[in-house]
Amino acid sequence: MAIFTKLMRIIGLPAMAGALTACSAVKMGYSALPELAFWRLDAYLDFDDTQAAQVRERLAKLHQWHRSHELPRYAALLEQAERLAPGDITPAQACSLLDQLRERMAAVARHAEPAMAATAASLTAAQLRHLQKHYARTDDEWRRDWLDAPAGAVQQRRLKQLTERAEMIYGTLDDAQRAVLQRTVEQAVFDARAALAERQRRQQDALDTLRSITAAPGLPAAQARAALRGYLQRSLESPDAAWRARRDAWQQEMCRGFAALHAGTTAAQREAAVRRLRAYQRDLQELAAAP
Repeated sequence: MAIFTKLMRIIGLPAMAGALTACSAVKMGYSALPELAFWRLDAYLDFDDTQAAQVRERLAKLHQWHRSHELPRYAALLEQAERLAPGDITPAQACSLLDQLRERMAAVARHAEPAMAATAASLTAAQLRHLQKHYARTDDEWRRDWLDAPAGAVQQRRLKQLTERAEMIYGTLDDAQRAVLQRTVEQAVFDARAALAERQRRQQDALDTLRSITAAPGLPAAQARAALRGYLQRSLESPDAAWRARRDAWQQEMCRGFAALHAGTTAAQREAAVRRLRAYQRDLQELAAAP
């Protein structure tokens, strides 16, 4: 995953990601996000003292904007999910929630664009070499986990992730429900080689974009922002049509799997889902209202 896409995921999706893990993690972890984002970015770019102070300030402002403007929208998404939970859910309804989540990610990208462009303009050639080496290291780790691992181990890892997330909403799953998730993992074929190719395309795009900005000292801010905007758009919506088709097919399979899982839940599990989704909404609303 390319550097600024990672920033959007760190800042842009914490609430919904938290809703898929633990309610307490949303409230307890949200205030730490600027610091987490800083250390993740610093690992990629090795900021000097001046850059570090500027990046911390920009992340703090982005976080405050996100708290007041985006958290209410995440709460609204959870409210939609709560309304759907008592009845059956169609694959189209499940995918609609995912599409709205993607739009929230794009909104963070749009708002963060000036700060990202200012940071990009301050980078040195040495920092871009550091970034390239960091990409190579993380790609090696990714290959070990997803490409070189036996197919069965990859499926089991994905099944474990889906099961843990589902049980945070519904409570303990029975054998039949676990079997639905097993079929979902088997049918939603994860093409690790294609995923790695897209990952590396984004990384090269990031490096090329940053080099184009840093190679022109005094580049007008509007041009730097335009270059970065193009990169961000390509990160959110890949220019590779084959990859987009794979991604869309995988998403459709996952949405069908979720709908099938929900169809097999009990009334008690659906009631538990409603309670948890409502609790997540309260957490987000309280966070959004906090000074």
